Formats: sequence, structure tokens, C-alpha cells
Amino acid sequence: MALLRKLFYRKPPDGLLEICEKVYVFDDCFTTYTWEEQNYKNYVGGIMTQLREHYPDASILVFNFREGETQSQMANALSEYDMTIMEYPRQYEGCPLLSMEMIHHFLRSSESWLSLGLQNLLLTHCELGGWPILAFMLAALLIYRKQYSGEHKTLDMVYKQAPRELLHLLCPLNPIPSQLRYLQYVSRRNIAAEWPPLDRALTMDCVIIRMIPNFDGGGGCRPIFRLYGQDPFLVSDRTPKVLFSTPKRSRVVRHYKQAECELVKIDINCHIQGDVVLECINLHDDMEREEMMFRVMFNTAFIRSNILMLNRDEIDILWDAKDQFPRDFRAEFLWIFLVLKRKMGFHWRHLLKFKRCLVVWIGWYQKEMSLLKFSSIYLYQMLLLKLFLTPKSLRNISILLC
Repeated sequence: MALLRKLFYRKPPDGLLEICEKVYVFDDCFTTYTWEEQNYKNYVGGIMTQLREHYPDASILVFNFREGETQSQMANALSEYDMTIMEYPRQYEGCPLLSMEMIHHFLRSSESWLSLGLQNLLLTHCELGGWPILAFMLAALLIYRKQYSGEHKTLDMVYKQAPRELLHLLCPLNPIPSQLRYLQYVSRRNIAAEWPPLDRALTMDCVIIRMIPNFDGGGGCRPIFRLYGQDPFLVSDRTPKVLFSTPKRSRVVRHYKQAECELVKIDINCHIQGDVVLECINLHDDMEREEMMFRVMFNTAFIRSNILMLNRDEIDILWDAKDQFPRDFRAEFLWIFLVLKRKMGFHWRHLLKFKRCLVVWIGWYQKEMSLLKFSSIYLYQMLLLKLFLTPKSLRNISILLC
């Protein structure tokens, strides 16, 4: 089969790069050149003419990653051609990734289109500056369709299609660690019964930093945190927003030095759900100037324990900042799993009230049992059935509530 494919292989039209069979990328995605409108229409028109000559019976679907809500340059250039164009944003709160919902939509749409017919072609494009998100989505598609395996190898292969310095130019922070995390989410599709899993509501309790990074030139830093994502209490509004931001003038903002401590615990206590971007920022002495220390993007649906531990190779940092983090640096994020009531909202006070009432009730029950003398085993069993508890469960509940 591979030999037949080689024999009948046709070079793609000029201006397109083939990523895999029937999947192409416009080569202007690999540059930072700004096109004038008419020149861009001529560029796209030339590619479309060649494409129709190569594949006269083909049906074409175009995916474009753009910035903003106005009509993109690509959509405008393709308006006179008989083809479908679907557009996606090119970042999520500053990170070159998309929400799992959008990633899933892209992967499912691509898979359906390519499997519908042998003549179906998929063209991908990004507006100026969108190459990092396009590279990630192409890597995700290759893994999703099981054409490649290994997240790092697949992502590296796609990035090599463009000059390496392009990624450094477009992204001040290295986005690869967070992108690899999301590619691991995509890989789980092959082993999970349900993918993607339902969003899970969590409370980020605190962040623990082990081994203080050097961001003040003297072996210390003054960290503050910001969290962006969907508000778990606003079910109808999935727009990401600021969920938490450390007040700059707060007493919790402190200067930590490597010589004085190796571990820092900072309370967050923020409810989160779905896709979350966490930023750790160093605040300078004037309490105004900021410098990004690291960034992490994750999805709560894939959190399986109450702690997420990341080393310096698993966080997004400035390209030249690795030496500012000790080799044994580790960031630990501690969670509390929540139960959300969609109609009433989440109520910690209800759980605490239930706990107090249950403690009082257990005390009353044990007192009554010590005073009453049952001559009938039947009456004793009926009382237990009525209360839906056993002496063993009472002991277990008492231990849990202590």
C-alpha cells in the first residue's frame, strides 16, 4: 500500500505544504510577512487554481485560526470560491491553545470530513502570528487519527515544517510544556471509555513552590498569581475571565529568598472548572512592574488526584529563563474536589451544617442506645433499619467527621 502511494504521489500545488495525506497548510503561515489585500487575493487565487487542476473532483474544507471577531483576510479571499471555511480563535487567554471543547470540535470535524470521501481535502491556515496554535492542532489531529504516536515527537515534527526561530519570535514564553500536556489529553482518547470526560469542579487550595527561583538578581522573588478560566457558577457563560488575582498591596505578597527558605506555600482558595490558565508573576520592588515567572494551562476534567506536581521542564517559561530556576524546582498545586448543584449553586455552608447536625445526632443516638435495654432483637433491628445506620457505620462516620 505504501509503495502504491509512492507511485501515485502528486506534489501539492505551490503555496501548500502537505502534513499528511489530504491535509495541507498554506505556506504563508510560516512567515511574518504582512500582505496587502489585493496581493493576498492573488496569492490565494493562484493556489486555488492549481488545486482545482490537481484535484478537479475534490471537495475542500478550510480551517482558519484568526484573531478577533471580524471577517478574516482568508475568509474574504475565499468568498468567491465554492468551499466551506470554519474559523477558530488562535489563543486562550494568551496561551497558544484552545479549550478542550474547541479542540474536540476541530478533531471530530476533521475526522468526519476526511472519512466521508476519498476526494475530500482539508486545508489549514492561520492569520499572522497563529503558527503555534496551528502547529499544536495539526499534531493533535495526527495523534487523534493514530497516524503518529508520541506527543513530543509529533509536535516536534510539525514545528520543524517552519523555521525554528519563528516560534521564539511569536511566543515570549515557551508554550511547548502546556501543549504537550494537552496532547497527552488527546492521547487518552485511545484508552478512555468517555472522551473528553466531563468538566470537573475543583477548588485550588494553594500553590507550593519548592526551591525558590531567582528573579531579583539576589536569589529570590516576590510571587503573585492570576487564574483565568470559566466561572463554575455561571453555567450559561463559558467565556474565560479572571477568576483570581493576588492584590499587589496585600499582606500575602512577600519577598522570598533562597537563603532563607526552600518552600513557599501561597493560599489561593479559588473555584475552577474546565480549562484554566495560571500565571505566576514576579513583582518588583516598586510593587508595580511585573515579570512573568511561569505559566501553566490545564483542564480539570483530567485531574485525577488532589495534587499536580510540575518541574521546571513542565511549565511555560521565558526562553532564556531556565537557569533562573533551580534544578530541583517544583511547583505543586493542591485541589479540593467540589460538588456543584446546577440550580442552587455550590453551598459549603450546607455541608458544614449537615456535619454539625450529624455529630449532634450521633451523640443522641449513642446515648439512647446506652439507656435502653432491648429484650427483643427484632425491635433493635427495626430501629437500625429506620435510621439506615449500623453501629459499625456510626463508628466510621464519627472517625470521618473528627
